[in-house]
Amino acid sequence: MVGGESAKGYAGKLISYGRQSIGDDDIQAVCDALKSDFLTQGPLVQEFEQKLADYCGARFAVAFSNGTAALHGAYFAAGLSEGDEFICPANTFAATSNAGVYLGGKPVFIDIELETGNIDASKIEEKITSKTKVITPVDFAGQPVDLDEIKSLAKAHNLLVIEDACHALGATYKGEKPGTLADMTVFSFHPIKSITTCEGGAVLTDNEEFAQKMQQFRTHGITKTDQWTSQMQFLGFNYRLSELHSALGISQLKKIDNFIQKRKKIAEKYNNELSTKLSLPLQKPDRTSAWHLYSVKVPKEKAPQKKQILQALMDKGIAAQVHYIPVYHHPFYEKNFPTPACENAEEHYSRVITLPIYTDLTEEDQSYVIETINSLISS
Repeated sequence: MVGGESAKGYAGKLISYGRQSIGDDDIQAVCDALKSDFLTQGPLVQEFEQKLADYCGARFAVAFSNGTAALHGAYFAAGLSEGDEFICPANTFAATSNAGVYLGGKPVFIDIELETGNIDASKIEEKITSKTKVITPVDFAGQPVDLDEIKSLAKAHNLLVIEDACHALGATYKGEKPGTLADMTVFSFHPIKSITTCEGGAVLTDNEEFAQKMQQFRTHGITKTDQWTSQMQFLGFNYRLSELHSALGISQLKKIDNFIQKRKKIAEKYNNELSTKLSLPLQKPDRTSAWHLYSVKVPKEKAPQKKQILQALMDKGIAAQVHYIPVYHHPFYEKNFPTPACENAEEHYSRVITLPIYTDLTEEDQSYVIETINSLISS
């Protein structure tokens, strides 16, 4: 379960908006890793990377200790540095922009499509300057962005595309999985994602130079010239993933298609049974979502009561959430990167509520969620 949520409310429990699905096979895989000769920097890391690359159809996968570290590594491999600008959506978790700021980059926030929560590709070009180096679109809630349009813009302006697909492992865009569609694609394996390694992340790419840079970056910037000699080529970080995390990832990856199908079934039930007063997430016909989140929007007239609705849900044992406050509203960004308000991102934030969706959500619990939110919206 996410965060420090305690059991209370409905039937003596709290229904979280997301949580992991761990089976006996996952537990056994981790136990076997604990009994092996390696706890870190062993063969399971490479096996997990290879299986992940194979699943997505990429040449290379570089595993990291978490999704933020993976973003940091991707920005580094892209050559982002002091004074460079990078473009990202206003509607995302702060890590998307934080990881670029770590390297001295300046985030340029773009408004979103209100219906999907994804970056509005038509609004990107007007924000491109001579300082722009990277475009970082985010596959909000698990639905891929308009990648063809974004890649076309990037090519025209000699930019790199880092797809933040932390929500979208297992999704498809025009029949292809995220992982090969951008210059680099970033995944997260936090417990509420498509699969989990507890904490973990990865960057997939077909570019060998990018992969090599990230492999060094996650290991202090060190390379080995022979078995006994290690030399630090640049200031890197200790962002390695352990054998235990990799063992869990290998086990979880075997089940990902089943996990995605279960999430899709839950989403379909929401689509069919939620009140018509709620704005449901739009799914574009040429792509499929990984359904990391199921976010609805309350009617405009109910927006001023959104916090009361969230509290009422919590009181009834449903831990709904909000995804996301526009990044530029965080105090750090208000102080360091003041940004004019993005109209759609503002409306999205004023109305959005994320309802529970995860592999092991029971039909009974989901029906309770539907009944409760429909009643609150109708009252």
